[in-house]
Amino acid sequence: MDPALPDAYPLPRGGEPVMARLRGGEPVAGLTAHTTQPPGSLASLWSTTETYELFPLLGDAPGEGMDALLHALRRQLGELGAPGHDSSCLVTWPSRDVAATRALLDHGFAPLSCLAIRTPVATVDTKLSGTVKMRRAEPADVDSVVELAMAELEYATLVGASVPRSGAAGLKRDAVSVRLRTKSGPRGIRRADGAPSGDPVWLAERDGNPVGLAECGWVDADNHHSGHRLGNGLWGYVNCLSVREEERGTGIGRELMSLVHDDFAAAGAVGSYLYYNPANPLSPVFWHRQGYRPLWTLWEIRPATALR
Repeated sequence: MDPALPDAYPLPRGGEPVMARLRGGEPVAGLTAHTTQPPGSLASLWSTTETYELFPLLGDAPGEGMDALLHALRRQLGELGAPGHDSSCLVTWPSRDVAATRALLDHGFAPLSCLAIRTPVATVDTKLSGTVKMRRAEPADVDSVVELAMAELEYATLVGASVPRSGAAGLKRDAVSVRLRTKSGPRGIRRADGAPSGDPVWLAERDGNPVGLAECGWVDADNHHSGHRLGNGLWGYVNCLSVREEERGTGIGRELMSLVHDDFAAAGAVGSYLYYNPANPLSPVFWHRQGYRPLWTLWEIRPATALR
């Protein structure tokens, strides 16, 4: 179905089993993992407080099997006492397996996010005109980085999975401060070119004023929790791309990503990945033009008790 999918389908440890049967009596199953995001945690900016994620095992019946399993999940959520506020039910499923799409839609799910991948391709030299310059952000740039990151977050709360939280700016500042001070990469990651492997944060400046941000990182798919949805090897991760509203459409985002992709390639990454919101009127067409395509779709329903 999709050669970019990993060889194994990961299952969580300690999940709650859920079972159902097809019309012909064949079984389907899954595990439901319950996660709580503490107040004030960074993850609470893109997740509900209570999340119930279903990991389906559907065999050769993705459509009928997903439908039967979601009916069973609805009963299970009632038994688990899922709250009717600040909660969600989540199913992450291969984007190209459209046979399961109808069942997810019928049960009230929406495709709130996609994990999209890009494999290395030759970049095209598309230099910007004017006085826009690109550089690696430094610790002294924390205010500019936070401002641009918050602009992206606030927009994402309107069109995607992000959640508006009080104190979001402080959480972002803490995370960005650590990122800008850290020069070494995550444990086990070594760049092929020998350059510093810290999570790169790039700024675009026009006449010395920050107008764009690309906040990136590294993931070793063999030794990272995100790696179970990717193929083996070192991957570049695009956490946030933000361009000031008045500068959008001028090529700044494209030029930032050209720089980012060159850096990923120089490090020996097998590819890069990111999450985007299908309902966002700006990001899907932009990311597709940069060579990204959906690998996994994250289907959500909020609150969890709204599951039909």
